[in-house]
Amino acid sequence: MDAEVSVKWGARYDRVSIDLNHNFLRYFNNLVLNTRIELVYLSGSAIYLTRNGNVAQHKSLVRFGNRSLAGLLARARYAVFGIDYEGHGRSTGSRCYIKKFENVVNDCDEFFKSVCAEKEYRLKGRFLYGESMGGAVALLLHMKEPSFYNGAVLAAPMCKISEKLKPHPVVVNILTGFEDLIPKWKIVPSKDVIDSAFKDPVKREEIRNNKLIYQDNPRLKTALVMLRTSMRVEESLSKVTLPFLVLHGDSDTVTDPEISKALYERASSKDKTMKLYPGMWHGLTAGETDENVGIVFTDIVAWLDKFTGEGSNLIVEPLHEAFDFGIEKLPSPLPPAKKHSIGSYLCGIKETRTLHSAI
Repeated sequence: MDAEVSVKWGARYDRVSIDLNHNFLRYFNNLVLNTRIELVYLSGSAIYLTRNGNVAQHKSLVRFGNRSLAGLLARARYAVFGIDYEGHGRSTGSRCYIKKFENVVNDCDEFFKSVCAEKEYRLKGRFLYGESMGGAVALLLHMKEPSFYNGAVLAAPMCKISEKLKPHPVVVNILTGFEDLIPKWKIVPSKDVIDSAFKDPVKREEIRNNKLIYQDNPRLKTALVMLRTSMRVEESLSKVTLPFLVLHGDSDTVTDPEISKALYERASSKDKTMKLYPGMWHGLTAGETDENVGIVFTDIVAWLDKFTGEGSNLIVEPLHEAFDFGIEKLPSPLPPAKKHSIGSYLCGIKETRTLHSAI
């Protein structure tokens, strides 16, 4: 996809530029994490898109460019940045293996702060977006530094285990006894998430045919980590204080709508909104009809615009002067991407580059 127009930095932008290049961030154990800016529009705020660890959350890789939520947000004048978790999407590591959820949260924390540290973004509003597992990541990022982000949009967030799906304690104890012996074994029974998450049959097949989508049973360690993380987040819902918009389809069978209701009811946030969509499934922004996706997208942008529009009193917390991100360039593992008139941008720097995080 070619860029429509080029933009210059340091101005109020009224046009959209497109950059589909992939960039990489390498962290402490030499894994390469895929990061990218999909479409660029910098007018009022920067929105940070957290990549999710399950199949339903790789939508921006499946529906790349203008058809993705990131593309739609960019056209609505928001800069969108994303990261694929370790072992997910185009990042390296054992496929869909999560040893510690803290690693996922810390990777996102460092990458997003490296974006915030760039001159172009220091005074921009900061909003988190997360679906399903990404919702848990977003909430934990907020709890890590409660005043750093200005708000969050959470779609069917993983913040509680539904009583209908909670495994029996005996089953959990048995699995726990084997997690250090066979942590990567794909032995946890699971229904076909693709069939359950994506309602539109054409989009469902598009996702099923994507080679980046993990479609095996969950690994033992990953499943237990996800269970413990959900329980941890559930116990901390009252600590949520940032403004948020939580979205859920009332026909979602992957994550029960009662989960979003629990977040809405228990969170201490003074500004919180919940929207329940009749007849919609889990994949609100990737698996519904274009008409339904448009409804969800309109709600998201309207909520964001409330905080970033003219007359809003958005306060952006400054970064600590002593914070060291340990970023440096590395040779790119990918062949050169097609150049667009805008060049290649990551965190507002005009060049194709890769990043090294020395943690």
